[in-house]
Amino acid sequence: AKQGLASGQYSLAQCFEHGAGVVQDAEEAVKLYTQAAKQGLAEAQLAIGDYYAQGTGALAKNDEEAAQLYRQAAEQGDMHGQNALAKCFERGAGVAQDAEEAVKHYRHAAEQGFAAAQYSLAQC
Repeated sequence: AKQGLASGQYSLAQCFEHGAGVVQDAEEAVKLYTQAAKQGLAEAQLAIGDYYAQGTGALAKNDEEAAQLYRQAAEQGDMHGQNALAKCFERGAGVAQDAEEAVKHYRHAAEQGFAAAQYSLAQC
């Protein structure tokens, strides 16, 4: 993480988020997730997107920011990002509600074997 490697920042952020080997610190976790997300690490984009979507930890709820981060992860082919973005379109959270876009992103995640997306796709 000290060397600026996104994967190291992400791993250390998880430690701070969960208090694994360090004192739990949501602000430090957000800082590290954000650094990794800015470098394009899909897992970090998803994690920081979840912080914005839930309004937990050190970040206030911001559906637009969450959707943007989910989109960045989805565009890299990340099935979790695709599923999260699909939920945004389904609910109109941070983006205009759009059932066709929701189905498209659920389908991308489902095609990768993501069970939650397969279930959601069956419900559409």
